[in-house]
Amino acid sequence: MRDIINQYAVKKGWTTNPRYCVRVTSNDGASGETDLRTFQDNEKTIPTILTTSRKLSTGVDARNVRNIVLMRPCNNMIEFKQIIGRGTRLFDGKEFFTIFDFVKAHQNFSDREWDGDPIEVTTLHTSQKKDFMVAEPKPEFYSADPVKEPKREKIKIKLSDGKTRQIKHVSSIMYWSPEGKPITAREFVERMFEDLPQFFKHEDELRRIWQSPDTREKLLQELSDAGYDHDKLRSMQRLIEAEDSDIYDVLAYIAYNAEVLTRVDRAEHAKLRIHQLFQDNEQKEFIDFVLSKYKTDGVEELSLKKMRALLELKYHTVSDAALLFGSTERIRDTFVSFQKYLYQGHDNGSQRDAR
Repeated sequence: MRDIINQYAVKKGWTTNPRYCVRVTSNDGASGETDLRTFQDNEKTIPTILTTSRKLSTGVDARNVRNIVLMRPCNNMIEFKQIIGRGTRLFDGKEFFTIFDFVKAHQNFSDREWDGDPIEVTTLHTSQKKDFMVAEPKPEFYSADPVKEPKREKIKIKLSDGKTRQIKHVSSIMYWSPEGKPITAREFVERMFEDLPQFFKHEDELRRIWQSPDTREKLLQELSDAGYDHDKLRSMQRLIEAEDSDIYDVLAYIAYNAEVLTRVDRAEHAKLRIHQLFQDNEQKEFIDFVLSKYKTDGVEELSLKKMRALLELKYHTVSDAALLFGSTERIRDTFVSFQKYLYQGHDNGSQRDAR
């Protein structure tokens, strides 16, 4: 399928790049993982299409996916909804996505166990349709005042630490237990609170882990393996109304009822200290550039995997950046060392336990 797509794309004049479409499966190893990371980078246009089998069902945040093509039977309801979830990610200018279904997998949208019985549909006769179509609405249905959105319902959850957490009631978010059963948002938060102490014992330890890209990536992978993958953590941001905050704030809020900061506030609070410690203008300019991406796109911009893309975006090539900094080692040291100041607590001596 990959080869046919590439041949067709070249024939049609869409591209001359042989990596317009790539295959990403468990057999493709490191090269497949590299292709996947490039595909997830919304600033890159090649590869444009991925072909895969059961590898991208969950845990892949490619927000600009516009089309999903289903070419094999999918009889597992959980897997089907995970596949469709690759298209529901939000991105600027993306208002819909399209499913091309060659195997009638769309029948899985009818899920009585989750949605209940379908509503009764009333069929109009031709004459009724005509009358309905030409009928004029009554003037009282119109109003010059804008329609006010209903106030979002809040749910208060009292956890075993004796403190409450507030979350939004969002019926469109679906959670699954490790056993594959649908659970409520309340149950998901309660499970998360019970599970987090196995990853860090107190808030200061979480902060120390989060200050370094290496230990942060390790923790995120461990959380993902335990069922708290990128999509789940993102949905938690929505539940606690922290879309503009860091994933750190999600974890600290659920585990310790900590104050939630926006990424903008966090970056601005840290910038003064950072500018005091990094005197070189080139360092400060690069750090400010990284912080601007962090404010907009989130903590993923602080990953070492993103450093090359950030350098190419700002300096055109890594070699050009190395000439300005003196070496790539100095660039890496700058990129890593400033991050700890984003997550410095106000009371570094505290040792609050997760319970």
